[in-house]
Amino acid sequence: MLLCRRHHRAVHEEGFGLTLDAEGQPRFTQPGGAPLPAVPTVPAWTGVPLAPTDAKLAEDGIEIDSDTSIPNWDGERLDLPYVIGVAWRPGDSPGAEGTAGP
Repeated sequence: MLLCRRHHRAVHEEGFGLTLDAEGQPRFTQPGGAPLPAVPTVPAWTGVPLAPTDAKLAEDGIEIDSDTSIPNWDGERLDLPYVIGVAWRPGDSPGAEGTAGP
């Protein structure tokens, strides 16, 4: 049984269990040995696929159209000093809290 990194660690380091039953189906247990509860089936969505997302975007006043994801980049080389100057400010580095001047 292949597991992603997170669930592999859960089995080996957090005490969760994984066995295969007689039919070869996986059975997962909690650290105390109790079976993990079954996950309910997600209800089928019969509406317009993006209707909930569209409604939330409209509610927030965000308009998305066919030009939304078109970048303004024309192939020029990255101006690294400019990018660093815009993105980094003194005191923004991790652990710098309280080290910046007045």
